[in-house]
Formats: sequence, structure tokens, C-alpha cells
Amino acid sequence: MRLVVQRVSSASVTIEGKIAGQIGPGLLVLAAVHQTDSKAEAEWAADKMMRLRIFPDDQGKMNRSVQDTGGSILIISQFTLYGDVRKGTRPSFIASAQPDKAEALYDYFVSYTRSNFAGKVETGEFAAMMQVELVNDGPVTIIIDREKNPD
Repeated sequence: MRLVVQRVSSASVTIEGKIAGQIGPGLLVLAAVHQTDSKAEAEWAADKMMRLRIFPDDQGKMNRSVQDTGGSILIISQFTLYGDVRKGTRPSFIASAQPDKAEALYDYFVSYTRSNFAGKVETGEFAAMMQVELVNDGPVTIIIDREKNPD
């Protein structure tokens, strides 16, 4: 899995004019499933995301996780994170999982996160056209990617 994790003051996702998910302080997470991913990668990525120490402590150092701060998480599926533009200018999405597998692992990632996180977890809708709004806090943006066989 590949995650783009952004520390936010607030974030929301709108689908067909209606807010589908909305959070205050916490993490906005864009999540993509690779064609070779399994539940093990989803669990590893979720655990890493929830424990990621990117919130300031009392001394202003990034030393606290979203769990430590009592923040929330908004998870959005985004297969385009595996877009490859090394050749040409039109992205190739061959590394992205097929929709059925991607949706199942995305749902598992969300479910696993909800089961292992005490705070609020909101989502968008898999494969929907969404408008995502956020106030990036910092800004702080981290990429979590567990490549098994890098090029």
C-alpha cells in the first residue's frame, strides 16, 4: 500500500454535493492498493499511520501520534498514487490493484484502522468522484510506502 498522510487542522470530502466525511484536527490519508498487496500490507500501513509521530509535543518537536493527540482520521481511496510517468506524460496505472481487489483491501484497511484506533475514522467512497478539502497543518505531508520489490 501507498499512503500520503497529511497532518490537518480540518478536512472533509464531498460527494455529489453532500459531505461524506469530515474531521477536525488529525490526519487526511490518501490510500492506494498495489496489485501485489495483501492484508499484511494493509495492517502494516495502518499501524504505521496510526503510530506516526508527526504532531508536536510540549516542546514543539514532532513526537506525538494522532492517537496521542486524540485526533481523527479521514481516509480517501486514491488509485492514482500508483500512477507511473517514467515513460511519457500519460500516467500508467498498471501497478494499481484491479478494482475488486483494491476495494476489498481498502475496506479492510479502513476496518482494521477503526478496530485499532480509539478516535473518529471517516472515509470517502471507493471509486467515487470526490472533492477533498483540507487545511494542512504545518504543512506536514509524509509518504508511507512498503515496496517489496523496488525497481
